[in-house]
Amino acid sequence: MKEEGKGKVAEGSLLWTPGQEMMRESNMRKFMDWVDRTRGLAFDDYSTLWKWSVENIDGFWKAVMEYFDVLLTGNAVRALESMDMPPKGWFSGVRLNYAENLFRDREGGTALLVRGEEGPVTEITWHRLRKMTASMAQCLRSAGVGRGDRVAGFLPNSAEAVVAFLAAASIGAVWSGCSPDLGSRSVIDRLEQIAPKVLVAVDGYYYGGKWFDRTGTVRDVMAAVKPIGQLIMVKRSAGESGVEGALDWDECMGHEADLSFERVPFDHPLWILYSSGTTGLPKAIVQSHGGILLEHLKLLSLHADLKEGDRFFWYTTTSWMMWNVLVSAMLVGASSILYDGSASYPGLDALWKLAEDTSMTLFGTSASFISACMKAGLEPGSKYNLSALKSVSYTGSPLSPEGFAWVYGSVGKDEWVTGISGGTDLCTAFLCGCPLLPVRAGELQCRALGADVASFSEDGREVVGEMGELVIRKPLPSMPVFFWNDGDNRRYTESYFSMFPGIWRHGDWVKITPGGGAVIYGRSDSTLKRHGVRIGSSEIYRCVESMPEIADSLVVGVEESGGGYYMPLFVVPSAGNVLDERLVGLIRDRIRRELSPRHIPDDIIAISEVPRTLNGKKLEVPVKRILSGRETAAVVNTGSVSNPGALEFFVEFRRRGRKNG
Repeated sequence: MKEEGKGKVAEGSLLWTPGQEMMRESNMRKFMDWVDRTRGLAFDDYSTLWKWSVENIDGFWKAVMEYFDVLLTGNAVRALESMDMPPKGWFSGVRLNYAENLFRDREGGTALLVRGEEGPVTEITWHRLRKMTASMAQCLRSAGVGRGDRVAGFLPNSAEAVVAFLAAASIGAVWSGCSPDLGSRSVIDRLEQIAPKVLVAVDGYYYGGKWFDRTGTVRDVMAAVKPIGQLIMVKRSAGESGVEGALDWDECMGHEADLSFERVPFDHPLWILYSSGTTGLPKAIVQSHGGILLEHLKLLSLHADLKEGDRFFWYTTTSWMMWNVLVSAMLVGASSILYDGSASYPGLDALWKLAEDTSMTLFGTSASFISACMKAGLEPGSKYNLSALKSVSYTGSPLSPEGFAWVYGSVGKDEWVTGISGGTDLCTAFLCGCPLLPVRAGELQCRALGADVASFSEDGREVVGEMGELVIRKPLPSMPVFFWNDGDNRRYTESYFSMFPGIWRHGDWVKITPGGGAVIYGRSDSTLKRHGVRIGSSEIYRCVESMPEIADSLVVGVEESGGGYYMPLFVVPSAGNVLDERLVGLIRDRIRRELSPRHIPDDIIAISEVPRTLNGKKLEVPVKRILSGRETAAVVNTGSVSNPGALEFFVEFRRRGRKNG
C-alpha cells in the first residue's frame, strides 16, 4: 500500500506496509510458526524473534540448520564452541558441502538466466547446470585439483563463472573470483597471496558497446603467479585464445562425469573474497562452507522472502560479494539472473528492460543507480511490464528518502523497497529487510536474525536514536574463518577488534531507531567533525545531490596543524550546468536551511568525476589523506579504483594550495 506524498520526504516517514496475505505467506512467518511448533516458543512480532535469536545464539543457529534440513554428516553438541571473538569452532563435528545443498532435489526448471548487453536471455536448466558442473569438476580433478586447493576465476558475471565456482566447491577446493575489468597488478596482488592451482579466464568482454581484450592481462598473471599449473580459457572472440598452453572451456565441457560431492568440515574454506585494497594489499578473506550456507539461507529465504521459482537479480561483478549472494539464491530454489555489461547501455533503462524480459521478482542494485534514475526522470513502471516484480533492493551506500519515494512513484506502488547493509568481510547483510515490517523512508527495516548489531558511542556505550559506531557484539557464522597468510590472526584482529576488544567494529556510522530500524551515515573512518559535532557524509550528499544542478559530490574533513579543520565539498555539475557564484550560493543556502550552519563546507569546488572503488564506493578516506599531504601511492592502490585518473585532480588541488582553477 502506497502512503507517500510529493516533494521532500522526511526520514522515517511511512511509505508502505505489507498486506496480510504477504505476511501470512512469508517465509519469516512460516519460520516463526515452525519455531513455535517445535520449540514451544511463540513470538508476537519480529522484534521478539530477533531478541531471542541474539540472546540464544546456540538455539537459533541450530534451529536454522534444522528448519532448512541441511544435508550433512555428523552432529554437534553446540553450535559454537566459544562466544569469544574472533569466533571459531562453529558446528564442530559436522561435515557438509555448499554445492550439494544447492543442487539437492533439483532437476527440472530454470537455474540461471543469462544476458549480455545485446542478444536474447538464455535460460539454463538445473539439469544442464548439473551436467556442466560435473564436467568442470572432472576437468579440475584431471588438473590435479583436490580438497583445499585454490581455483581462481578471471571471469565476468556469466554462466561459466557459476559453473567453475560450483565445480570447485563440489570437490572441496577453494574458489576465488576476480572480475576481468581488474588490471594485471590488481589480479596478481590477489592471486599471488593464495597460490591457485588452476585459473579459469576469459579472453575479453563487452562493456558499453565496446570490446575489451584481456589476453594480455591473462598472460601477465600466468607469468607472475607461478603456482598456476593449468589455464582454462573461455573464448568470447573468434579464433584462438592467444595464450599458450591454455585448455579450451568447451573441451572441458566435453568431459562426461557424474556430479559427486566432498563433504568437508563446517569451517572448511568455501571461497576467498578480497577487501577493496584501497591501501596496501587487499585482505584475502576466507569464509566457510557451513557459515555461508546457513547465513545465506537465512538472509535470502527469511529476510528477502525468496521462494521456489522466484527470479533474483543483483547488478554486480564477480569481484563483489553480491555476486556470491546472487549465486546463493539457487539454494532456496530461485533462479539467479546474470547480467554482463553496463547498467546504462544503451540507456539508463537497460536493467528495467532486463526486468521485463526475465519476469524478474527481486531487482537488486545500488543506491546510486536508483538516484541516477530518479534524476533522469525515468518512469520504468509505465514503460515496462514489471508485473512480476515484488521487491526492489539496494546496497553500497545510503539511499535518500526521496530515492525510496521515487521507487513507489515511478516503479510500482506495491513494491517492497528494502535496503541491505553488510559487507565483503561477512559476505552477508546484518541490516536488511523483513516481510513483516513497514518501509520507512531512508531506513533499513531491521537488524538481521542472529546479528547482534548495535550503535556505540566513542566510549563504548550503546546508544539508540543517535549516530554511533556500528558494532556486532556476538559471532556470526559467516565471519571470516581467517585471512589467508595471516597465521597468528594479527591482521584479522586489528581489522575488526582493536577499538572495542571482543566486539566487531565494522567502520560505519549507524543510528538504530527506537523502532528497531537503522540509518547508515557513511564510513566512520572518514568522519566529518565540525565544532565538536560529528556529521555523516550521507546527510550532505542527500542534500546536495537532490539539486538538479548537481550530478555527484564528495565531501571530506582534513585535520590541520595548529588544530584547524578544513572541510571542502567537491561537486560534479549536471549536464548543462557550471559551478558559478550563483550555484555556490544555492548550495550553501540549501545546506544551511536543510541541515545546519556547521554543515556548510569551507569551499565548494567543481570536479569532473568522483573517484570510486571498483564496487562504486566514494573514495573519501584516500582523498582526505591526499589533501593532508600524503602521496597517492601511499594511500590508495589505484588498481582498486574504477577511475584512477580522477585522483589526479586532488593531487594538483593540494599542490596549488587548494585553489580551484
